[in-house]
Amino acid sequence: MLLKGKKAIVTGGSKGIGRAIVETFLKNGAEVYSLSRSEGDLEEMNRLAAESGTLFHQRSVDVGNEAQVTPLIKEILKESGGIDVVVNNAGITRDGLIARMAPDAWNEVLRVNLDSAFYICKAVAMSMLSRRSGSIINMSSVVGLHGNAGQTNYAASKAGLIGLTKSLAQELAPRGVRVNAICPGFIGTEMTHQLNDDQKEKLFARIPMARMGTTEEIARVALFLASDLSTYVTGQALPVDGGMVM
Repeated sequence: MLLKGKKAIVTGGSKGIGRAIVETFLKNGAEVYSLSRSEGDLEEMNRLAAESGTLFHQRSVDVGNEAQVTPLIKEILKESGGIDVVVNNAGITRDGLIARMAPDAWNEVLRVNLDSAFYICKAVAMSMLSRRSGSIINMSSVVGLHGNAGQTNYAASKAGLIGLTKSLAQELAPRGVRVNAICPGFIGTEMTHQLNDDQKEKLFARIPMARMGTTEEIARVALFLASDLSTYVTGQALPVDGGMVM
């Protein structure tokens, strides 16, 4: 129960990595507000919360829309009495070569992946500073570290999250608020399940551990950064990628 008594916001919490983080946080005693455009499995999340003696809240919102998300964060801060952990996990892809990429594909990825983190960090910063504690975790990617052909928009958004993380960590550290980024490699999600065997074989050749990671493995790193086990860790962009980026 590493998060007993803590209250957390997780964006994109209805599926994939976000859902795994919500589940892990609930199992470790956190009260969780999941922000996403889809509801996910409310029954299962409420069951996990009840087993751990805590609460789960689902809020449907477009986190890339400032007019929607900022008032919601203010409402959550008032309702909860203060948030201890924020995980900016919401993300989308609109892949394509830049010569053929429509401006909408660029703008939408930056809006959901990067703008949302700015809006939420801005909305929670003063509350965390006044309480002199807090952990913000931004979900970047190894693509934000080394790029990837056909993903200029996605790579830019994820590299932007790393820059936001490092700069914000310097702003907030004097008051005890930590800001870190996780950079997942290839993780078994709905997107990667669509790869065929040949594509997976080529992919594994690039990974020293020769396998994809699991959403639970990312969630455990988020748990470490959210908990008091990492009280002297801030401003880091931590690859969790089976050794792809060394």
